[in-house]
Amino acid sequence: MSSLRAEPFAAEDLTRNDFLGGAVRLWQPKDGYRAGVDPVLLAASIPAQPGQTVLELGCGGGAALACLATRVRGVTCAGVEKQPAYADLAQRNLDDNGLTGVVHCADLAALPEAVKSQRFDHVIANPPYFEDFRAVAPRSQDRAVSRSGALPLETWVSVASRRLKPGGVATFIQRADRLPELMSAFFACLGALELWPIHPRSARPARLVLLRGRKERRAAFIAHPPLVLHCGETHEKDGDSYTETVSKVLRTPKPLPFPERMPQVNRPARR
Repeated sequence: MSSLRAEPFAAEDLTRNDFLGGAVRLWQPKDGYRAGVDPVLLAASIPAQPGQTVLELGCGGGAALACLATRVRGVTCAGVEKQPAYADLAQRNLDDNGLTGVVHCADLAALPEAVKSQRFDHVIANPPYFEDFRAVAPRSQDRAVSRSGALPLETWVSVASRRLKPGGVATFIQRADRLPELMSAFFACLGALELWPIHPRSARPARLVLLRGRKERRAAFIAHPPLVLHCGETHEKDGDSYTETVSKVLRTPKPLPFPERMPQVNRPARR
C-alpha cells in the first residue's frame, strides 16, 4: 500500500488557521502535517522582489509559498509536492489567499516539463528532517512522508541548482545535525554560501539552520551570528517568549533578511 495520501482531504478533516497575524489563512489537516514556525521563517528570509519567480520543492500545504507571496506582492510562485492531497491543498491555499502560483503534483526525481522548462530567481525548500532509516514513524502516514524521505539532501540541492537562473538564490531550512550533509551538497553546485544558525534560546545549541547559496557566484563562506527564537534561558508555561524580531516575523508580513555580508578588509601583506 502506498504511503502517499492520494485522496483529497474531506472538509471535516481540515481546519483554517491564521498565519502572519491573519494576513494569511491556511487550510490544514487536523491529523497530518501542520505547518509550524519553520516555513514562516524560511519564507521571511527570502530576498524576493516583485516580478521575480519562486519555486518551492516539497511545498506540503503551501505555507511557505503563501507567506512569501503575501509579503512580496507580485512574485510568481510554483510548488512541487509529491503527495496529491497536499498538492491540492497547497493550490487551494494559494488561490483562497488571492496569490499567483501553480502547484505541481510530482516527485523531485521526475519534475514535470512545466517546471523543467523554467529557471527561477529563487528556489526554497524545507526538506524532510529525518532520513528514512532514522525516522520514528508518526501517527499518520502523510505526516511520516513529510518528516522523513528517501531522497538524500544531495538530490534536493542538485534539483534546486538546476532550476535556478545564473545568480539565483537557493535557501534551505534544515535540522542542525544534518548541516554537514547539506553543506557538502551546497558546495558541490552553489557558491557564496551563507549559514544562519537558529537557536531556541541563547544558551542552547542550534536546532535548525538556514543555508543559502547562489548559482554561478563566488564569495567567501560566511557563518552569521545566530538567530535566537526565545527570550530567557527556560520555557515559561503559557508565556509568549519569542524575541521581538521573531515575534514580528511570525505575526506580521515582515521580512527576516540574512545579516549583511561585512566588507572584506584588505590586510597589509606580511614582510
